[in-house]
Amino acid sequence: MMDADLRVRAGGDGEPLLLLLHGLGATGDVWSGWWPELANRWPGRWIAPDLPGHGGSPAPPEYTFDALAEAVRPLVTGGGPTVVVGHSLGGVVALALAARLPVAAVIGLGIKVAWSDEDLERAGAMAQRPVAWFDSADEAAARHLRVSGLAGLLTPDDPAVRAGIHEIGGRWRLALDPCAFGVGAPDMAPLVAGTSAAVTLARGEHDPMNTDDQLRQWGVPVVTLAGLGHNAHVESPRHCLELLADHAW
Repeated sequence: MMDADLRVRAGGDGEPLLLLLHGLGATGDVWSGWWPELANRWPGRWIAPDLPGHGGSPAPPEYTFDALAEAVRPLVTGGGPTVVVGHSLGGVVALALAARLPVAAVIGLGIKVAWSDEDLERAGAMAQRPVAWFDSADEAAARHLRVSGLAGLLTPDDPAVRAGIHEIGGRWRLALDPCAFGVGAPDMAPLVAGTSAAVTLARGEHDPMNTDDQLRQWGVPVVTLAGLGHNAHVESPRHCLELLADHAW
């Protein structure tokens, strides 16, 4: 379904609202492993949008964390308590959103908080690449899995993978707008300080994108998920759902 110009998946009823924001290259469908668990463990509604420039959502005029937060802002309605869980890019967007709305809690999972000049140069180069086209859906799906970091976790025919590719005129491409790679590095200090929400930063024990010490420097609770990697929310939805234990009023 489409809501506020974004493609979203949604379920549940009532309050509180749980907003699930995916990482760079993925789509809202990447949370599909959570949905059966949420039916039993979350008392209210949940919404999982495709961020702008991903999946079925149109590309924005510019890629900044503030612009992405503004795009998802209309999804948070009703005035009741809202918890936002964001993975990687989505975690930064969650913090930027919490500076604009009275969000009860933000859980940022797998955020890359330390960026080198080489990291930024590599991301900038990827943002300048033209769209790659493929002759088959399977080829495009394999590329999507690599770009989103989901290779080995999902199969090419998984609905979450198919949501990340588009067929146009008999050829296939990633749904991801390459320009999204140019969003840059988050300025974590003002992002964390700019909200009254209860902020938790979480990471998989084997996540190469960050370390416990890097996350602890921001003065908020840090949770390390044993045995999991960067895409912990895909590897073990049940384990990650424990992060919500204190927020399901």
